[in-house]
Amino acid sequence: MKQVSALVHWRRTIRNRSPGAFTPPAKQAMTSKQQRVFRFAPSPNGYLHLGHAYSALLNFDLARQCGGRFLLRIEDIDRGRARPEFEAAIYEDLAWLGLDWERPARRQSAHFSDYARALERLDAMGLIYACDCTRSDIARVAAVRPDWANDPDGSPLYPGTCRDKPRRPAREVLASGGVALRLDMGRASALAGQGLAWREFGVGDVAADPAKWGDVVLARKDTPASYHIAVVVDDALQGVTDVARGEDLFEATSLHRLLQRLLDLPAPEYRHHGLIMDEKGEKLAKSVASTALRALRTQGWTPADVRRRVGL
Repeated sequence: MKQVSALVHWRRTIRNRSPGAFTPPAKQAMTSKQQRVFRFAPSPNGYLHLGHAYSALLNFDLARQCGGRFLLRIEDIDRGRARPEFEAAIYEDLAWLGLDWERPARRQSAHFSDYARALERLDAMGLIYACDCTRSDIARVAAVRPDWANDPDGSPLYPGTCRDKPRRPAREVLASGGVALRLDMGRASALAGQGLAWREFGVGDVAADPAKWGDVVLARKDTPASYHIAVVVDDALQGVTDVARGEDLFEATSLHRLLQRLLDLPAPEYRHHGLIMDEKGEKLAKSVASTALRALRTQGWTPADVRRRVGL
């Protein structure tokens, strides 16, 4: 099954359901004796909105209904945007919703060494290289080719300008500053081999197509690990068995499965849920200042109101 057809199939079978239409694990005749582990992993770069509430409540409910564990992870690896007041608000908002999680919450900023070890392992396999190209450099190359492809996030694919330059150790590259570390997608895909897929709840096996991302950035001097490398390492170290997250991360799962195979990490089961939209049909986002949970609380909303609004 090609990735594009898998996405279409997923949308037909899952996306058009109401947000609360997921069958909980307790009603799925789950046969595994392994305790299920779910997680909610927000970034403290803004206040939580209804979309975050839905994902947190869904994960909490799924864990509770199958006798599993519910973890909270603070994804504060981008130290330039993370703020203590936003992290404090996460705890306050989740507690207000009636959620409880295992303490302490894992904070990515306390585990840079875990991500560094993963990068060094990829480096030892000859799969990453230094790149000093700017976004403008890449855009200029793409601009002269009307048919230049974009990655799933809409950015022009990297043209490979630095791929064949002499390579230096990852630790040395990051210490020197001013450059990024990219994954050599061609080499990585060849090493991973065929049959790369993930188990999607309600769909079955989905064929992964990480090549859509091209030579992605895995680290920079100011952010020593990308979201993609950090999330697969964190999920493995925390024993996460089920990842329930928004459909906007569906395509990223191909890349995550590639990294999991290269690093010999376990693959959780995934369930990508529909997004909560505003009155204009646009997805809620911090970047567009969607109404925060704390503002709704001030307006008199209750946790029950939130559940009704998101379909739970």
